[in-house]
Amino acid sequence: MTVAALQLNTLPCVPRRVVASGEPLHGRYAGRIDEIDWSGLQGSYSRSGLWKRLHHKRWQYVGIGSQELYIGVAIVDLGWSVTAFAYVFDRLRKRVIADWAQDGLPGLSGGVSDQPVQGADARFRGPGASLSLLHEDGDIMSLRVRTPAMAMQVELALSQCAPFLLAVGPIEGGVAHATQKSSALPVRGWVEVDEQRWDLGQAVACLDSSNGLLARDTSWRWACAHSQRVGFNLQQGYFGGQENVLWLDGELIPLGAAHFDFNEKEPLAPWRVHTEDGLLDLSFTPEGARQDDRDILIAASYYIQPVGTFHGTVRRAIDSAPVRVDNLLGVTEDHRSRW
Repeated sequence: MTVAALQLNTLPCVPRRVVASGEPLHGRYAGRIDEIDWSGLQGSYSRSGLWKRLHHKRWQYVGIGSQELYIGVAIVDLGWSVTAFAYVFDRLRKRVIADWAQDGLPGLSGGVSDQPVQGADARFRGPGASLSLLHEDGDIMSLRVRTPAMAMQVELALSQCAPFLLAVGPIEGGVAHATQKSSALPVRGWVEVDEQRWDLGQAVACLDSSNGLLARDTSWRWACAHSQRVGFNLQQGYFGGQENVLWLDGELIPLGAAHFDFNEKEPLAPWRVHTEDGLLDLSFTPEGARQDDRDILIAASYYIQPVGTFHGTVRRAIDSAPVRVDNLLGVTEDHRSRW
């Protein structure tokens, strides 16, 4: 794939900021924004400092997939708390072989900066654990994980990837949300579980950098999968269809509303995900899942993230020839939060 091909997109270029004239710049854009800063909101979009402390949520999520493993890592800044998780799913044994999660205090345990990609700084520190995701010289995202369950050191190369998505949109019961999503990112590094080390040089990664003034109760379904040729990000729930996009041969293509057809009581049964515009129609076959349900009275999370493969077709446009998708590794997710 040529560098020129990597620059193709059918979305407007990313704006300099997410707020203009006191209002969020709702829309979908191609490119990376320096900072997600909501301080300029005015009028009906303005909220008190206490409200923002309780409702401002930031997170960084990295998914890394190979023929052998799928790895998920997140650092989440809830404003009044900081939490993190990291897990490793063994695709050959079809089970999670490392699973760690911990909560901490904001500031003391770390946090997530308002810089989603360039200048990104997300950290978590706790008993026996240290995680960091930092943007470094050479346009590299450096991810370090040390927990009792696993250790990992990887670098994600950003300079040769297809355009990032920036999505900005309204939130019912909240104010606004913005997210940066990447296509397939080359990986260099390793992960270690129980003294067994895997080289991740053949893996691909995706980045989800999100920042919003959200409602207390938030729920969504999500699907994400990537290879060097084709990838997609789909969401149904609190953010509507703002972040629904397809990457195909380096081109960033907006998609319509997404639908997730699956059995909530049997999430490891096959799923179907498709978009109303007919550009994406895929089946998903789970291999296993990470699940974490927690309720601490003032907050709760009900979450399952199946890992598996997608099969079906995608299209650049409704009158374009279908492109076949087979054995594309990725995840789906069913998530409800009170935060």
